[in-house]
Amino acid sequence: MERIVIIPALDPDEKLRDIVERNWELEHQVILVDDGSKEAYQDLFQELSEKCVVLHHKENAGKGAAIKTALNYIKREMWESSVIGIMDADGQHLLEDMEKLLTRAIRMPKALLLGRRTIDENIPWRSRMGNVITRKVFQMMTGAKVSDTQTGLRAFSSELLDFMLDIPGERYEYEMNVLITCAREKIPMVEVPIHTIYHDKENSCSHFRRVRDSIRIYKQLFQFSAASFSSFLLDYGLFALFTLLLPKSPWGIAGANIGARVLSAAYNYTVNCRMVFKEKQTVKTAMDYLALAGVILVLNNIFLQGFLYLHIPVYPAKILTECILFLFSWMVQKKWIFRSKKDRYIKIQKSGEWS
Repeated sequence: MERIVIIPALDPDEKLRDIVERNWELEHQVILVDDGSKEAYQDLFQELSEKCVVLHHKENAGKGAAIKTALNYIKREMWESSVIGIMDADGQHLLEDMEKLLTRAIRMPKALLLGRRTIDENIPWRSRMGNVITRKVFQMMTGAKVSDTQTGLRAFSSELLDFMLDIPGERYEYEMNVLITCAREKIPMVEVPIHTIYHDKENSCSHFRRVRDSIRIYKQLFQFSAASFSSFLLDYGLFALFTLLLPKSPWGIAGANIGARVLSAAYNYTVNCRMVFKEKQTVKTAMDYLALAGVILVLNNIFLQGFLYLHIPVYPAKILTECILFLFSWMVQKKWIFRSKKDRYIKIQKSGEWS
């Protein structure tokens, strides 16, 4: 029953030597992926190759790509593997915690095990705020509660190897895509408490690029926002056009609003299917979306007429109405309309208890 630990590494320091040696002492088979490190680090990789498998990227391809390189190697060469762990190369994870996740993964072959750090004031401000924001966005997107979405300590059974290989992403966004895909496909995500280790207040050993990698992580939410904004522009333009053509009365404004909503909703449904949620257009999703559009249309007119009653000009009233209904539309589409159709159940475990 072979336990394998994947360690992606880019320009690692001396902590990596101790990490590999301690895994070797615990009889873990280590796959170390050199993700395009500089020439000065090649002697270290050569030395460590005596105690682990070392794979090389000629150029930096990203953490997700490094993990997939190791997973492909396991699939080709290590058929007897039972569980697979992933840990960082910067010494922020204890081997005792990796062992804890691997042991739990053996007992839970259908689940993804996540090392859950304690997010408090002792964690660097940048990392703490990033984790809080990502956790809230993730919960809004998926409906699943994971308290540490940025943990790099993970483990899973080799039964999930092909599943992990199919998940898109080459850099830091891969780890978030894993969580999103597990939530959508109803793969249980089990959080296991681990030690929290940071080497300095700025977490300077991290290769995370705040702007570029954050954009990758939040890509789907950005896509939904872009689709919604373009739908809003279409809706607003049609509304302005119809108000010019129809009588200046409450019924005329309602008619302009309904006509604009019907056309923009059809556009929004098509864009969300193809670009955001990557779901095929089916009769079921179309009917569900039609029902949502009907509810939003009723709410839209109620809010719009209410703002007009408060003597807010018609065009600002329209903008306020659309802003109010944006998050409602997102959550309904994500949680009910475009959810995965598989019938497994998701459970989130905290502190050893199912919740």
